[in-house]
Amino acid sequence: MDRHMSWKELCCSDLYRGLWVALDNCRYDAKTKKPVAGVVVDADEELAELARRMRQNGRCSCAILFCDEDPLATPAATPAARIA
Repeated sequence: MDRHMSWKELCCSDLYRGLWVALDNCRYDAKTKKPVAGVVVDADEELAELARRMRQNGRCSCAILFCDEDPLATPAATPAARIA
């Protein structure tokens, strides 16, 4: 799955819209400090399942964001989680 995408691309993608998406190697907005692009490493409808797989695969520093159906949505407007 490892594909670098912008947040806008993710929100416009039928593949990821409505899913929780794990991003690695993120680029962050200087003002909001929210991810604006990154490498998609996994995605799932269920946050718990995605987090479980991320832990199993040793990916503990990914940003996990919900890919909203609104293509103009920003990560600041959606729930965010970090795997600890």
